[in-house]
Amino acid sequence: MLEIDKINVFYGEVQALWDVSLRVNKGEIVALIGSNGAGKTTTLKAIMGLLPIRSGKISFLGKNIEKMPTHKRVEMGIAMVPEGRRLFSYMTVYENLKMGAYTQSASEKFEETLEWVYGLFPVLKEYRNRLANTLSGGEQQMLAIARALMSRPKLLLMDEPSLGLAPTVVTKLFEKIKELRETGVTILLVEQNVRMALEISDRAYVLETGRIVLSGNSKELLRDERIKKAYLGVV
Repeated sequence: MLEIDKINVFYGEVQALWDVSLRVNKGEIVALIGSNGAGKTTTLKAIMGLLPIRSGKISFLGKNIEKMPTHKRVEMGIAMVPEGRRLFSYMTVYENLKMGAYTQSASEKFEETLEWVYGLFPVLKEYRNRLANTLSGGEQQMLAIARALMSRPKLLLMDEPSLGLAPTVVTKLFEKIKELRETGVTILLVEQNVRMALEISDRAYVLETGRIVLSGNSKELLRDERIKKAYLGVV
């Protein structure tokens, strides 16, 4: 579904990604893990077209998209749940969801998609007339995911969905992410909670200082001594 081939990304003259290559197959959850500043968010922004790539290729559904504007990528079926949620705080839950369905094809299927999203996150239907900033952290994260889903994406990019949430909320959230995959949404997950990310994903890539240093089956990576030592606190 998604193939990234040796992309190089810069912030001004500072290089942030070095020959990064990865792929995401239809129906998978693929995790991109690494420490702060490794380049995980930069990779997602490059996929969305929010950052230009200096060289390399990005293809989605067999079509090169690296020169395509962001809104065209959304129309093709890519959506992103940004780090920190970035909700419209003084708009209601319903209005935030409406904002997620801004493409023509999504607006045509708005009511149908809305019911699907409410089925996934029943609390959002209950709170549809509440302002986004009155929701709890977990509810806000569900709204951020739901807003991205309103464009009916084939591929969902998720940037640090567990950030700032209580452990019990994180567990419920990751159950929802697995449930999403079962509905047919393919997911590329950026997550600092390495153990949880590896437990729910099929495959994973490890990014360090802008380079992919390790990749493979998630269950195998969970047992890898380098992963245990660097990210799981196992000596």
